[in-house]
Amino acid sequence: MRPYRIFFFIACCMLCLGALCVTLPHQVVVGTRTLRSPSLADVFDIKQQEAELAEKEENTILELPEFPELEETASETNNDSVEEAATTPAQQTQRITPPVVQVDTTDDSRRYLATFYAALQHADNRQIRVLHYGDSQIEEDRMTAQIRHKLQDRFGGAGVGLMPLVQTIRSLSVDQKVYMNDHLVTAQQGPKRYMVYGLRSMQRTDGKYGPMGQMAVMADSLVKGSEKIKTVCTPIDGRARYTRWRVLADKSIEYMHNGDTLYLYGKGNVYGLSQESSTGIIVDNIAMRGCLGLVFTRMDAEQLTQFYNDANVSLIIMQFGGNAIPSNEKPSTIYSIVKGLREQVRYLKRCAPDASILFIGPSDMLTTIDGELTTYPLVPYMDRLLRKMAQEEEIAYFSLFRWMGGAGSMIRWQEIGLAGSDGVHFQRSGARKAGNAVADWILNGIDNQ
Repeated sequence: MRPYRIFFFIACCMLCLGALCVTLPHQVVVGTRTLRSPSLADVFDIKQQEAELAEKEENTILELPEFPELEETASETNNDSVEEAATTPAQQTQRITPPVVQVDTTDDSRRYLATFYAALQHADNRQIRVLHYGDSQIEEDRMTAQIRHKLQDRFGGAGVGLMPLVQTIRSLSVDQKVYMNDHLVTAQQGPKRYMVYGLRSMQRTDGKYGPMGQMAVMADSLVKGSEKIKTVCTPIDGRARYTRWRVLADKSIEYMHNGDTLYLYGKGNVYGLSQESSTGIIVDNIAMRGCLGLVFTRMDAEQLTQFYNDANVSLIIMQFGGNAIPSNEKPSTIYSIVKGLREQVRYLKRCAPDASILFIGPSDMLTTIDGELTTYPLVPYMDRLLRKMAQEEEIAYFSLFRWMGGAGSMIRWQEIGLAGSDGVHFQRSGARKAGNAVADWILNGIDNQ
């Protein structure tokens, strides 16, 4: 066969294969099986070009598009879990090239903690309070406990801080048991509860959830026997003992305590219990499973403002964003969520004008693309958007994603036992490591002043 005919035959084959790459869908689900065909980008290995683009992101300016706002209620999902040995398989995700975001990564955002740092100087004669709001990554008091321990070791203070009347997720810092009519009850059997996050059936219309975003109603008409409650809250973290109880409840609720046992009587709302000291640092763990963090504007501003002022809240930590990643594959959706989080930051600033705010971004998270375990494409994008938002709103920002090591770091964390098999959540050991890193970052900001 003559050479030109061989060349012509090869060229025809390449054209036909190229046409198939363009016309065939990249992914087709048939029953329980997923059939995939390569795209032209896969054939010509454009991954390298994407990597080169990523290296230039920090110095490239791109105006962000005005994406439509995301409905807040539609974004609140309950899609995460903190099981120690999670088995949720990573889902198949398409390759995405999100818009480039210019961020000044040289900016030390700890300068926006100046108000909190100033308050710490008075910790020896008054109480300084820190509220840590977050999703399931902080459940069980895992990351928060490390922040509490390091701050209390340096500035004094005792107690685990706020807890709901009925715990739905066990804590590693305090063992809580609730009794009605002298019988131990579960959260489902106990007083009726309302939460600003999660199921609509458990939400209120007046926004009065208290600072924890959840509350319980002591009323026999709702749950028989709930007007007389005994709760035993025993610290199990081995730390210094608390010196007083704080009960956030309606004036109609009477209470007394005997050591770790608290007795409550009456009909009304209970917004939280707290074991604390009168001076030093109090750090509250407020975990909201499945929450995107777009809920604070649904909480009563007057109620929040009063608590933040009365409790001398000097630092509010917000740790959200991770729940947006697995269920969304559009940069426009992530952009809208960050835009919504900006509104939450502004709302909390109005409710706590004398407090500093620290936002902790999502960790690295893994999915499967073309059979390869890799970082969700929108994790770096959200991290940059959140950092940009924090800079513009003049709040501190800690990037868990970058601190872990960036894209693909969760694979290494899994290998050394710091992360669960779901590629999303930390193991307890990993949460301790992350909590210590945040605490050290905060404290180093004091030392470098």
